[in-house]
Amino acid sequence: MSSARSNPTPGSCSDRGRSLLALTLVPGLGPVRIARLIESMGSVEAVLGASVSRIASVPGIGNKTATSIAMHMSRSIEGVDQELERLTDHGAHVVAMGDPHYPPMLAATPAAPPILCVRGHLKVQGDHKYTCAVVGSRDCSIYGVEQAGRFAGALGNAGVCVVSGGARGIDTASHRGALNAGGSTIVVLGCGIAHDYPPENATLFSEIVEQGGAVISELPTHTKPDAKNFPARNRIISGMSLGVLVIEASARSGALITARHASEDHGREVMGLPGRVDSPSSAGTLELLRQGAHLVVEPSDVLSVLRQDARHLFAGTHEARTADPKREPTAPMLPEPEGAPGEILRALDEPRTGDELAECVGMDPGSLRSQLTMLEIQGLVRREGSKFARVR
Repeated sequence: MSSARSNPTPGSCSDRGRSLLALTLVPGLGPVRIARLIESMGSVEAVLGASVSRIASVPGIGNKTATSIAMHMSRSIEGVDQELERLTDHGAHVVAMGDPHYPPMLAATPAAPPILCVRGHLKVQGDHKYTCAVVGSRDCSIYGVEQAGRFAGALGNAGVCVVSGGARGIDTASHRGALNAGGSTIVVLGCGIAHDYPPENATLFSEIVEQGGAVISELPTHTKPDAKNFPARNRIISGMSLGVLVIEASARSGALITARHASEDHGREVMGLPGRVDSPSSAGTLELLRQGAHLVVEPSDVLSVLRQDARHLFAGTHEARTADPKREPTAPMLPEPEGAPGEILRALDEPRTGDELAECVGMDPGSLRSQLTMLEIQGLVRREGSKFARVR
C-alpha cells in the first residue's frame, strides 16, 4: 500500500483501490452508480458481495441492471490482477479515492472517479497542489498556440501545475509551454493508459512523466480512444483545478464542456483570453466572456483570479468555498498564513535562489516550491530572475 511519503511503484494499488478497481471493471457501473451503491450499502466490500435483490433496492438501479451487475461482479474481481499486470507493463499504478495521492479537489466533486490510473506521480501536496486547467480547440490558430504556450509557461514558471487533455492544438501547446518553462503538467486522457492519444504526442507524454508530471486516466488500461469518453474526461480536468483558462474555443469546442463543469458543477473560476471577434476559433471563448467569465490578457491576471481559491486550498477551506457553484465571486480575505510561509518570508531578508532558500529554512524542494507558489499568488513574493524576493 502506498503512503503519502513514498511514490507508488508500477502496478501498485491499495487494498481499497483493488476493491474500487473491481467495481470500475463491471460493465454499466460508472462513478455515479458506484458512489450510490457504496452510500447505500456502507462499504465497497458490501457492494462486491451484494445479492441481485440488494443491488436492485438501490434507487436508480432496476432488476435488469442489478442482474447484469451481479453477473459481471465475480468476473471483475478475478480480473483485478490482470488489470494491474497490464498497468505494470505500461509503468502505471492505481490511485484510489481515499488514498493519500488522490487529488483532494477532485475527490470533493460530483461523480469523481473512484480510481485513477497514473503514469508518473501525482504530487498533490507538492508540485501538483496548485493547479490551473488550460484548454482550447484542437483546430486552433497560430495565435492560440502562441498564447497557450505563453500562459502555460508563465504559470509553470510560477509553480502552478498546468492540467490539460493532451489533445492536438491548445492542449499540446499548453503542456509543451509548461515543460519548456521547467514547470509541471498533468495530462488527463480520454482513453486507457495503454494508448498515447494522439499518437504523435507519445514523446511529449514521456517527457511530461520524466519531468515530474503525470498522465492519468479513469478508464481501463486498454480502452481505445472514443469520442464518447472525452466529455467525461473534461470533468476531471476541471475537478483537479483551481480554475479553467480557455485560450481559444470555437462555438462547439469540447473546452466549453470543461468550462461548464467548472462554473456549474465545481464552483471553479472560469477565465477566457479574448481573440479576434471575426474568428470562428474564438466564438466560444467570446461567448464565455459575455456570460461573465474573467477576461485575462496577462498570466498575472490568472494568478490574481486564482489567488483567493488558492488561499482557501492552503487553509483547508476550499471545499466549503466551492460547495455552492452559484456563490458570489468574492469572499472575505483570509489572514496571512503563519508557520512555514512565515519562515520563508523571514528568510527573504534579501533575494535568494531556491537552493539558498531551501538551505535557510530546511525544507525539501517540493514543499518549498508549493509554499513559494502560495506566497506568489498572495502577492507576498516575486521572482527576480533566478531569485525570489519579498514584496513586503
